[in-house]
Order: sequence, then C-alpha cells, then structure tokens
Amino acid sequence: MADGSAVADVVVVGAGVAGLACARDLAAAGLGVAVLEAGDGVGGRMRTDRLDGFTVDRGFQVVNPAYPQLRRRLPAAFLAPRPFLPGVLVHTGDRRVLLADPRRRPDTVRSLLSGRLAGPRDLAALAALGARDALAPAGALKRSPERTTRAALAGAGFSEPFVEGFFRPFLSGVFLEDALDTSSRVFHLVWRSMLRGALCLPAFGVQAVPRALAAALPEGTVRLGTPVARLAGRGVVTADGTELSARAVVVATGADAAARLLPGLDVPAHRTVTTYYHVAARSPLGRPVLLVDSGRRVLNTCVLSDVAPEYAPRGSALVATSVLGGDTAPVRAAVGTALSELYGTDTGAWDLLVARTVEAALPAMPPPWRLTRPCRIGPGRYVCGDHRGTGSVQGALASGARAAREVLADLGGR
Repeated sequence: MADGSAVADVVVVGAGVAGLACARDLAAAGLGVAVLEAGDGVGGRMRTDRLDGFTVDRGFQVVNPAYPQLRRRLPAAFLAPRPFLPGVLVHTGDRRVLLADPRRRPDTVRSLLSGRLAGPRDLAALAALGARDALAPAGALKRSPERTTRAALAGAGFSEPFVEGFFRPFLSGVFLEDALDTSSRVFHLVWRSMLRGALCLPAFGVQAVPRALAAALPEGTVRLGTPVARLAGRGVVTADGTELSARAVVVATGADAAARLLPGLDVPAHRTVTTYYHVAARSPLGRPVLLVDSGRRVLNTCVLSDVAPEYAPRGSALVATSVLGGDTAPVRAAVGTALSELYGTDTGAWDLLVARTVEAALPAMPPPWRLTRPCRIGPGRYVCGDHRGTGSVQGALASGARAAREVLADLGGR
C-alpha cells in the first residue's frame, strides 16, 4: 500500500477485547474499520496455547457470562462455559473449609455453620453484603461512598480475623494486590457480578472470547503481524514505515504501549502476576473449586481439568497456581512446597509444564478511581482498554464500546 493511502474510516490499534468490541460497534454503524495487531493472534492478554495436549491460558483467567457486555455480544453457548463451584475453598493452616453460596449450594450450609471460618457476626454481615450488592442497581454501587476495600469491609461489620482469613486471600487473587487497597466501588461491582453470575472457564481456553469477537467483524478487518510504530497526521505509521491514513485512530493496546503512542497519556500503575502450570497423574482435589491460602503463600490455585476436562488429556490433571510478581527460582521452590500443604499430597512427581508471567495483568485501582474515563483525547485520537475503567473483561469491553460511541459522535455513522 502506498504511503499515506486511506486504509479505513477508523484504525484501531490492538486486537484485544477492547479494540475488537470498539471495531465491531463501529462496523455495525457502517464505518470502515481496520484493526492492526502486532502479534500473531487476537486477544491481547486473553491468549491460549496448546502445549503437549494441554490447554494453557497465558495466565490464570476466568470469565463471567453474566457480564452485561458479554451477554450482549456473545451467546454463552459459544464459549461452552465450564463453571466453578459457587464458592471458595480456604486453606486455614490445618484444614480446608468451603465457603460457598448457600442459595446455589444448600448442601454447604453445614460447613458455613460450623464456625471454622466465619462466626455468627461474619455470616450475618456476609448475608447483608450479598443482599445489598446482588439487588442494588449497578448505578447505585457506582455512586456509593468510596474508600478502600479494607475500610468498606470493616464498615460492613466483618471481623478482622474473617477479613484476614477469607477476604484478603481471596481478593488478592481477584485484584492482584494483598493489602485490600482497591477502590470499594470496584469491589462492590465485582462482588455483585459474582453473586449474579458464575465464574467459568471457556471449554477451549479464554481466547475463545476474543476469537468470537473477531469472527463477528467483516472479513479482512483484523491484520495480524502489523505493529504500529507511531501516530502521524491523521493516521498511523507501521513498523515497516508504511503510513496509513484514517479519519480517526483508536489506541486499544495495553497501558504502557498506549502511553508510547500517545505521549502524555495518564496511565495507572499495574500489577504483575505469574501462573505456574503443573501436570499431575490425577486430580489432587476432585472438584471444580478455587482454593485460596489464608497464609498467602500463593494467590490461588485450582485443578483446571476439574473445572474444564478439556484442559488436559485423559489420564492427567492440570493445576494452575498464581503468585504476585515475576518468575524466579526461589518462588518456584516456594510454590512447590505450598502446593504439597494446600492439597495435602506429595507433589514431588508433578511436572512443571510452563510458567506464564503477565507484566501488566491488571491496573492498580486504589481510591479515588474513576470507573469510566473519556476515550477522546484529541482531534481524531481515542484510547480504550481496561486501564480506562475497571480491570476486568467487562471493563475492557465497556471501554471499547464507549470509545466507539465517542468516535461515532464525532464522525457519525452511515
């Protein structure tokens, strides 16, 4: 293509879920769209590999089919969602205690009433929190007084031992921070989504989500292996020096890449996480549940093949364990020791299949945190991604939809 030639009405840089959602809405309004992706596949951080017959996501990730943006864009059946048990298994040091939603799993009431993890005060506070967050309109939660999650939990009447024994280890894996410093508004919205939906694994990996979004675009919209070096004039310049013009450009990359393309862009700090994938001869657990460690040696661990049998070949089990930070030899050794205790079995024969480190897995979201941020940053320049809203699939999709609305407000549709 000749330098400066028009490629489309709008160029979207990045084929993560935010960029794909934006492109779909623009295309549906009649605009010509080109999505330029530097990598060899769509999805951004939502990528899946096949290794030795195992399904390995690039970092432990789940989806919630109840997310409004997912419900609107994808039939749940397309993802073939495999649900987790609606609850969490907490390793308390000498035993594992199941804390589950009694509305969906009445057989777990006895475990709740045992008092091993939560006393009467905490159970009452948990019921009140669940009723409020599940029934309240999302808009009301977005306007609620903002503080840290820790302060919100204390204000809701939870005891410090219960916060430390359950909420802190569980939410550390949700928000990738272990101080409960995340905005209370973000916490309430996430808690609401968990109560109203179910955490699931797509049967064939989390990349099923961006693949479905890309499949809904006109053929030829997404161009893989096309990194963008910089923005110029009314378009972009690719890494090979080709200049492509457009009426508008939407930067839908991760935060750091967005800041490189849009100097001066305000981006939040981010959280890094590493997930270790171990192969065992058989499941050490036998049920589809997330296991968290009250000692916080790991963020969480689960037997993926208990949740989605498709993740492992017959006759083997795939275990995913996540920790904050990068992959180091001492961390690997510590994870191995922790897994033996968490699962109550000898893990010496487990093989480490692969370790995946995601440098910018989630934005840090301390208060005050703007749940929605404008996408328009200048004439013909827009930005979207989970760093412009909430760090979740819902947040990324909503940001992409918002960018499309702002582009359409400026350019109009056909």
